[in-house]
Amino acid sequence: MKIVVAIGGNALVTPGGTGDIADQFRHSREMAVPLADLVERGWQVTVTHGNGPQVGSIMRRVEIASNSVYPIDLGLAVADTQAGMGYMIAQTWGNELIVRGLPRLPAALVTSVLVDRADPAFTNPTKPIGPFLDEAAAKLHEQRDGWHVVEDSGRGYRRVVASPRPVRIVEIDVLKELVAQGRLLIAAGGGGIPVVQLPDGRYEGVEAVIDKDLTSAILAAEVDADVLAILTGVDAVYINYRKPAQQPVRRIGLARLQQLESDGHFAAGSMLPKIRAAVDFLRRSTNPNARAIITDWSDLPAALEGRCGTTITREEPSAASTQNRMVTSI
Repeated sequence: MKIVVAIGGNALVTPGGTGDIADQFRHSREMAVPLADLVERGWQVTVTHGNGPQVGSIMRRVEIASNSVYPIDLGLAVADTQAGMGYMIAQTWGNELIVRGLPRLPAALVTSVLVDRADPAFTNPTKPIGPFLDEAAAKLHEQRDGWHVVEDSGRGYRRVVASPRPVRIVEIDVLKELVAQGRLLIAAGGGGIPVVQLPDGRYEGVEAVIDKDLTSAILAAEVDADVLAILTGVDAVYINYRKPAQQPVRRIGLARLQQLESDGHFAAGSMLPKIRAAVDFLRRSTNPNARAIITDWSDLPAALEGRCGTTITREEPSAASTQNRMVTSI
């Protein structure tokens, strides 16, 4: 049984905490527990992760040090977070396996993702990155560096960049070979380093960021995963979220899920991208048993048994399967 686990970048940062490296290592050690649980139960695990807070910190350091050291572009910032966060996750996950007498060695792979230069996102940048700026600093970057900047709800100005859809993972053949060998991997961090392909076949980086859940959906389909697990800060998908009629969705098929999306139940800045990634995975996958799970990171093993979280399948679940709650799935 193969699973791709998509971890949010915020999952490694304490709400209201420092967000420093010690903080991220502490959360990596906590995250290693359910990942090791999966390995112990016989799952073949590939991990992806977000990097929003971490890239923001890197770009902040670039801004502060702009008069002292050379700047780095957004592609290198994504690569830096892939390596740094991959190191933390691999080390803590591997240590947890050693403690359990399962000396497996997780490894992180720096991953590039092809995007389309003609993607409309490049003419309408919307993804905020980096620190808040005052108006003078924002205008300077706009004129000197060609940044797109927007005013953000009275809190200051921020740089916005394109967020094009991922087309293909450049290193997918390497990843498929490693998964086939049973390796434990961390890959496609931050949605991957965005690149475009030139007419002669060469690749070139572009200033953009990619939604990590959409890239995770491509990766999960390509490695023939049985499950795409998208981990977030809530225990399940909800309808009427944070309203008096709030209800969790435990098992649902694609048609009903898309109807809920059309009805406006999922916020664009939070749950909607995860819903769309789950749908994309199930449409791409040729695995007849494929399913997507959305849940809190600490609930993942239980969610795989159907005891919590939200499970999304191609077809609407029958009453019998709902009662069974997939207790034989792991």
